Amino acid sequence: MWDFLILNPMVNLLLLFYKLLGHQTVLAITALTLVVRLAVLPLTLKQQRAAQRMQELQPRLLELQKKYANDREALAREQMKLYREAGINPFGGCLPLLIQFPILIGLWQAIMRTLAATPMELVLLSQNIYSFIPDLNSLIPLQSRFLWMDLGQPDPYLVLPVLVVVTSWLSQKILTPPAADRQTALMNQQMLILMPLMFGFISLSYASGLSIYFIISNLVTILQYYLTPRPTPAAKAESAGMAKAEPVKRSPERSRQPARKREKGR
Repeated sequence: MWDFLILNPMVNLLLLFYKLLGHQTVLAITALTLVVRLAVLPLTLKQQRAAQRMQELQPRLLELQKKYANDREALAREQMKLYREAGINPFGGCLPLLIQFPILIGLWQAIMRTLAATPMELVLLSQNIYSFIPDLNSLIPLQSRFLWMDLGQPDPYLVLPVLVVVTSWLSQKILTPPAADRQTALMNQQMLILMPLMFGFISLSYASGLSIYFIISNLVTILQYYLTPRPTPAAKAESAGMAKAEPVKRSPERSRQPARKREKGR
């Protein structure tokens, strides 16, 4: 089912791009990455907007954490009330990520599958190619030479792994919202170090074509972040106003109190 729905379409689309773009593997990987990122763009934008709105609520959330530091139940209740008033689902940003994840994994596997370097890998690749599209079988094995590299092998000079680490750090840095407490800040800082290093290790261990995909995907993330409209100061103020608690209403007795005092003064 996975091959039928995810892997096979991406493998054949990559081979089509390879055929149309002059048998240039790097261009084919770039084109497929851009197409997939464009397909999931509505989901990524939704996830980004949810993160921005959560970021706008951070000052209010921090106030609640200080106010109810010793009462977890009250803190959770007030936080959910704040989310409802602001019209925010705190878990709304997770669903787009969960939908994107299998698609991006399929893209990763498609690149690895088409860069087959051994006879066994070539046999597996032939099983993913659609027979009704003419001449696709004749394209394999793909041209894997690019500059000093064999795209089916790790970069011997470590240039691509370094670029993967740097671009992964930058893309994660700009997408990580400010933390409302010290514990979250420490966790974000750890992830900011560990995730780029993990992708760098993968780039050291697997085909350079996969590193090309990581770099392009990270650059697209950075570009998308800076091209996405930010909330204007007026919109931020409106959002903050919606999130604020309603003012305490004066009771009738207290409102009549000044009048009583005035009567006594007479």
